[in-house]
Amino acid sequence: MRRRRFLQALGALPVAAAAGSILAREETLMTIDPTPAGPMPVIFAAHGAPVLLDDAQWMGELAAWAAAMPKPRAILMVSAHWEVRPITLGATSTVPLVYDFYGFPERFYQTRYPAPGAPDLAARVRGLLEADGEYVMDDPARGLDHGAYVPLVAMYPDADVPVLQVSLPGLDPERLVRLGRLLAPLRDEGVLIFGSGFLTHNMRYAFRTEIPAWATEFDAWAADALTRLDVDALIDFRERAPAVRQALPTWEHYAPVLVAAGAATQGRDAPTFPITGWWMDSPFTKRSVQFG
Repeated sequence: MRRRRFLQALGALPVAAAAGSILAREETLMTIDPTPAGPMPVIFAAHGAPVLLDDAQWMGELAAWAAAMPKPRAILMVSAHWEVRPITLGATSTVPLVYDFYGFPERFYQTRYPAPGAPDLAARVRGLLEADGEYVMDDPARGLDHGAYVPLVAMYPDADVPVLQVSLPGLDPERLVRLGRLLAPLRDEGVLIFGSGFLTHNMRYAFRTEIPAWATEFDAWAADALTRLDVDALIDFRERAPAVRQALPTWEHYAPVLVAAGAATQGRDAPTFPITGWWMDSPFTKRSVQFG
């Protein structure tokens, strides 16, 4: 029973969404108010899995976090579950959901999140990146994966904030930090830069009944590096962090925190941790960080 629970809860068998897994919905396009409300914070959230929607405590923590922040004019989402090169911008008109998992109860495939598209934000992101020599592509059919929409359901349940998802252009740490720095001006325009992943993510240990020492050691190291906004340490985590091979045997779930850290400003954006703890007594830290 516990094994089945974790397989479902953590999405142990993710697959690329088939054509039938993408649900298109009617959307109302929104443009971004040109009057800045910023600087907005930049955040990294642990995103759980589709069954996070059944976790009342975690959903409540995410909702309280959003309520404590200024409401954004738009959200730029960077999820661990979309890695493609070159940098690619997702849907801007109809924003579908991508059910990039299987083996879950049918109700998880009925989740709806009819967020407005953000074409103006897409144009602005393209301008910022191309001005620095980046090549940017569009994928108008690519919607929000579960790393994107699951936390948004909790944080902005009215789905009234325009959302744009941008891909991770690979896993090079320095490039991801640089991407965050290129996107940082959006914060002064009322845009919430939102990284979504996990600071620890090892499916081999998902069924253990206790949190191993390597998980707490890595979580403590990450908390210290983030508190100091030590970007060099975050970039060089494979050499500096303890127990990194156990905490992150693959590290796509860590990658979005590098984009978030890159968009933060040393000395201005004091980091806080709105959510901490462990998911379902597993070695998956819920630690989430807000800069600014």
